[in-house]
Amino acid sequence: MPLTEDTFYCHEQIKVPPDLPDILKQFTKAAIRTQPRDVIKWSAAYFEALTKKEPPPVSKRLNMPVATQKTDTGLTLNLLINLHRQIGHMKRVKLDSIETKWRVLDIPMELFNEMVKRGGFASSCDWNEFLTVCCQYLAESMTKTMRMLSEILTSDPEGGAAGISNKLWFELYEFLCVLNGEISQVHREMVKAYLTEEASLQEGIIYPRNFEHKDCPKLNPKEF
Repeated sequence: MPLTEDTFYCHEQIKVPPDLPDILKQFTKAAIRTQPRDVIKWSAAYFEALTKKEPPPVSKRLNMPVATQKTDTGLTLNLLINLHRQIGHMKRVKLDSIETKWRVLDIPMELFNEMVKRGGFASSCDWNEFLTVCCQYLAESMTKTMRMLSEILTSDPEGGAAGISNKLWFELYEFLCVLNGEISQVHREMVKAYLTEEASLQEGIIYPRNFEHKDCPKLNPKEF
């Protein structure tokens, strides 16, 4: 005779939460959109985020590699949007926290280390600066980098005008100029003067159409 016996439960003893079907439905939709490489690791992070009432690692749309990136690195605009949804509410964030969410999305760790190196980050960093380094890596020019940042950081609906405050725009542009190391202060002031005037007519907002306009000085004078 066995030392222990299996315990059997009748259906009256098994309590199924009434919202479980909806939870599983949303989980399935999220998995389809995000397309995680490691489903088990991603699933654990998904439900952990729900229990902590944090944004889960979910892409808003089907996560396919973008054709404009330099190489198929595993990093895409959608993945950056995903990361921003989880981390963007924090002004300053520990690199360990970014790394944890980076791993869940199965973006190569070599690339994470490269971003840290490019940004000169230590144990923690300004999240917008980390995001800027990632966008710079994916984009082909400074103008495209700023457009990408605008699309991620805007409060406009998806597919909208993608405007951000002139204060934030200038902070991002200044950081990009520092990373570039070759754009003179005189040229930066020319860009800022033009866009400050545009923003004054738009309640302090700068849109991609403003810095992509032919009358706007090139964000990087060496790019055509």
